[in-house]
Amino acid sequence: MSAAVSFVRDTDHWLLKLSPSEWIRAATAELRRAEAAYERRDPRGGLAGAKRAAGMALNGALIVEPDESWGRTYVDHIAAIARDPRVPERVREAGRELSESAPPSPAKLAMLRSAKTDARALEATRDLIAHAYAVVARYPDAERDDAGEDAS
Repeated sequence: MSAAVSFVRDTDHWLLKLSPSEWIRAATAELRRAEAAYERRDPRGGLAGAKRAAGMALNGALIVEPDESWGRTYVDHIAAIARDPRVPERVREAGRELSESAPPSPAKLAMLRSAKTDARALEATRDLIAHAYAVVARYPDAERDDAGEDAS
């Protein structure tokens, strides 16, 4: 059984400006933009969007299961989950995949990229979003604000 978690929206707070489910929805929208960037052959934009999407989803999980060691930025969240022994190995692998993925460097004349590289980043992002969704789903009452109204 999950512990009671109450969400109180605070539009001035970086994490609480959206509810847990709103962060998940924002993450899926960002994932679609990352997929579109990869389709346009924009690996820099695709990877940035993939990392943003994963981080947004993890924001939702952080609301219901706060952990200061995960830091504040999306990149911090992804790096933290990559080494968090409390999450399944596949989730840590997804975090490592995104953490270790580097955008193409403008200093290099040519960088070998493949559809497989892009697909791995997107699959890792989907795994992290799915994990965050599962965490958020364990706390259905978190979608109610302090007034008892639906926050999403």
